[in-house]
Amino acid sequence: MKVFFTFVLSALFSVMAWAASVVNVNTASAEELAQALKGVGLKKAEAIVAYRESNGQFQHIDELVNVKGIGVRTIDLNRGVIMLDGETQLASEDSD
Repeated sequence: MKVFFTFVLSALFSVMAWAASVVNVNTASAEELAQALKGVGLKKAEAIVAYRESNGQFQHIDELVNVKGIGVRTIDLNRGVIMLDGETQLASEDSD
């Protein structure tokens, strides 16, 4: 029972730490994006900022696939931490 409690407690702290790194892709700097997003280094983060500056703000997370070097897998890994206009866009949200 003690091992189970320790596991649950550590999982809870991990989730809390992960949730703390939410990033707004419409306002964050390249450095902030690179630090917060899994699979995104500084070069890809700079590409996100350049795309945003050329094409305007992202209206939906899935638009990130238009950025060179960003694929569906990268977006899926980061859905819970990507924010647009103050709201996080979760994988379960679809605009039908």
